[in-house]
Amino acid sequence: MPLIDDLNQRVRGRVWTREETALGFVGDVGDLAELVMAAEGARSDVGGREALEHELADCLWSVLVLAASYDVDLGSAFDSTMDDLAGDAPSRQVQRGCGLTGRPGTRRHEWLRWRSG
Repeated sequence: MPLIDDLNQRVRGRVWTREETALGFVGDVGDLAELVMAAEGARSDVGGREALEHELADCLWSVLVLAASYDVDLGSAFDSTMDDLAGDAPSRQVQRGCGLTGRPGTRRHEWLRWRSG
């Protein structure tokens, strides 16, 4: 049993459904939005960098849990989506799919290079 399911079982007497996980994710995204606004000076500070890092991790966790629960290969889906956004032909997506490794020749690699400046 995954750690979070074990925790929910002990504390709440049951595990969360996928729907509840998705709704929790929506709440985390709202919290993240407030922290981003605070970091940009549009709101009063609501926790600083540590809180921002925590919420980003919470959001990522939710995405990973949902992907696993729906048996989605998130690495392939990410590469495919980046290729779609860049207008790559589907045949290149199949040839280059590499998951989330960021291996040269993938859209994620290009995204990481762009992001790092």
